[in-house]
Amino acid sequence: MTYYGAKELARSFRTVRNNTIKIAEEIPEEKYGFRPAEGCRSIAETLVHIAVVSRVQEQIHAVEHRSTLVGFDFFGFMGKLQAEVKAPRTKAQVLELLRTEGEKYAKVLEGASEAFLGEQVEYPEGMEPRVKSRFEMLIAPKEHEMHHRGQLMVVERMLGITPHLTRQMEERIASMHSTQAGR
Repeated sequence: MTYYGAKELARSFRTVRNNTIKIAEEIPEEKYGFRPAEGCRSIAETLVHIAVVSRVQEQIHAVEHRSTLVGFDFFGFMGKLQAEVKAPRTKAQVLELLRTEGEKYAKVLEGASEAFLGEQVEYPEGMEPRVKSRFEMLIAPKEHEMHHRGQLMVVERMLGITPHLTRQMEERIASMHSTQAGR
């Protein structure tokens, strides 16, 4: 028996994606070209990167059902995704991409059996670890998205926006103080 399976993977991925979408909604479209430093992705590029990078795991596990990454053209696949990241999009198009790609990946996660999640995938020579479970690999897009979402929250601060998760925490703390003061 496991406590964290396909349904939990999908639910947690959707939670992370919904928080990313909230950030994308709160940043004004005229700021989507903002880069926090030279050499960094713009806000729009970061959001599109987040939206499409789960396609790597989808290709490996759902489309090809690979048991080894030996021979997988990672750089060719990522090159195609990078071209998508660079394509100009409106804020509405970025939001739609986040929604549709996120739900598509969540459905892949939701449909995974325990046996499938436990299968081992071999990595090419020179990579460590040499083997990972599909579970470890399929959770990676969520972890990756949280990394970039942290970057976006710093960018929000640079733009004078208090991130929604920070506002929610501040409201809970204020409510707790208010409750304690009323005792």
